[in-house]
Amino acid sequence: MNKYIFNCTNAIALVLLGMSAFNVNAREFVMSYDGFYDRLKVVNKGDFQYARVNFYISDIATNEACAIKSGTILTERNEYPLNFTDKAQLLLPFDKQLDTDKAVIVVQPQNPDHDCQLKLQIEANELEDLTFSKQSLYTINEELDELLTDLSGFFVSKLMWFLLPEQKGVAVTFKSPVQFDDKGITCEKSVCYFAVEDNWEDDTASLGDISNVIKVTPWIVK
Repeated sequence: MNKYIFNCTNAIALVLLGMSAFNVNAREFVMSYDGFYDRLKVVNKGDFQYARVNFYISDIATNEACAIKSGTILTERNEYPLNFTDKAQLLLPFDKQLDTDKAVIVVQPQNPDHDCQLKLQIEANELEDLTFSKQSLYTINEELDELLTDLSGFFVSKLMWFLLPEQKGVAVTFKSPVQFDDKGITCEKSVCYFAVEDNWEDDTASLGDISNVIKVTPWIVK
């Protein structure tokens, strides 16, 4: 049984977010729906406007997207089509009945030689209604941090708090490389790291065009 972790976290995620998956044959990647449901339930219980936990299929060797040929959600009695994107993101329903029915997710990669894995990512990527400012990044940072804590669960947060990753701020992925004249912001190609401070909460000055932002993820310090 393999374990998969957040793309941006350290080995503690093995405790937090282990989900079982296995290859039926070289062409199929199969996962139990219950692990997805448990994490979607955490998001639905919280008051999150932007933070989400998203699921991707990636190549183990390269970490690039495992392009999906087709996908199915199977129960003992029913079969449903699996929705996905060209970035190999699984668009799963939050469905108690699928959880009760012990559904499984079956994915067929376009390339049968790919050895695929499940990648979970906490991120914010529906930002059209925002102005790109330190204030908005402060809001997103608070939500991402809260969601990461909620997903960590009682056992780790209360009894093993020292194992939790430290979130320093947010990592913003842009459509093209950018630079900022701010010591609290460092950029590497099209990804910039924002060390979010408390005084950002009221800073509404624009940092640029929000349409250039692809996604915002937690910036984890190991």
